Amino acid sequence: MKTIIQFVLCILVLGLAACNNSSTTAQKQATTPEVKTAEKSTKPEKSTVMPAAKTNVAPQPKPNKKGYNIGDVVADFTLKNIDGNMVSLADYKDEKGVILIFTCNHCPYAVMYEDRINDLHNTFAAKGYPVLAINPNDPEVQPQDDMPNMKKRAAEKGFKFAYIFDDKQEIFPKFGATRTPEVYLLQNEGGAMKVTYSGAIDDNHKDAKAVNVKYVENAIEAVTNGSNPDPNFTKAIGCTIKVKKG
Repeated sequence: MKTIIQFVLCILVLGLAACNNSSTTAQKQATTPEVKTAEKSTKPEKSTVMPAAKTNVAPQPKPNKKGYNIGDVVADFTLKNIDGNMVSLADYKDEKGVILIFTCNHCPYAVMYEDRINDLHNTFAAKGYPVLAINPNDPEVQPQDDMPNMKKRAAEKGFKFAYIFDDKQEIFPKFGATRTPEVYLLQNEGGAMKVTYSGAIDDNHKDAKAVNVKYVENAIEAVTNGSNPDPNFTKAIGCTIKVKKG
C-alpha cells in the first residue's frame, strides 16, 4: 500500500513539473514578439532629406563704388585732344556708344595694349563704337605723359582716335578709374551714355595671341544683341594712375 501511494505522488510531482515547464515556455513565446517589436520601434528612421548641392561658382568681383557703376549715366566733359581741338563726350551723340579707355604713354601695360586698342577702334568705329582715349596722369609725376609725348606716341602708333588729356585730373575720379589701361564701355541710350562694362580689355595683357576672353569685344556683342554683358565688370590690370602730389 505504501508503495502505491509513493508511486502516485511521483506521478503527481512529474505532472506539475511538466505543467510549469509548459507555462514558462508559453510565457516566453508570448513575450518575445513584443520585445522585438519594441526594439524595432526604437530604431531611428533613415532621413529622406537630400543634402544641399555643392556649387563651384566663383564669386564675381564687385565694381568700384567710388565712381560710375554699371547702368550709371556719364556726365558730359570736355578735354583737349592731341591735335589742339577740344573734344567732348557729347560729340559722340550720334554713335551707338564709346569705348572709353584711360591709358598713357609710359606704362608698360598700356604699351602692351596699344596695338589692341588700335584694333578695337579699327574694328568697331565703323560699327558705332569708336575708341576715346584719355591720359589721366600728372606729367609732373611722370614727365613721359605730357602732351608733347602724347602727340609723339600717337604718331608713332598711328592712333586714329581722339587721345585727350585730363590735365586737371577731374575726369578719371568721376569714373573711379585707378589703372592704365582701364576701359569703360558706354552705351548710347537716347542721348545718355551709360556704363555697360568696365575693367580690362581682355584676360591676357602679356600676349595678345594667348587671349582666351575678349571682355570688351564680348560686351559690345552683347549690347548689340540687346543683352547685358557677362561679365559686366572685371579687374583692370595696369599701372596706377599718377596723381599730382600735394
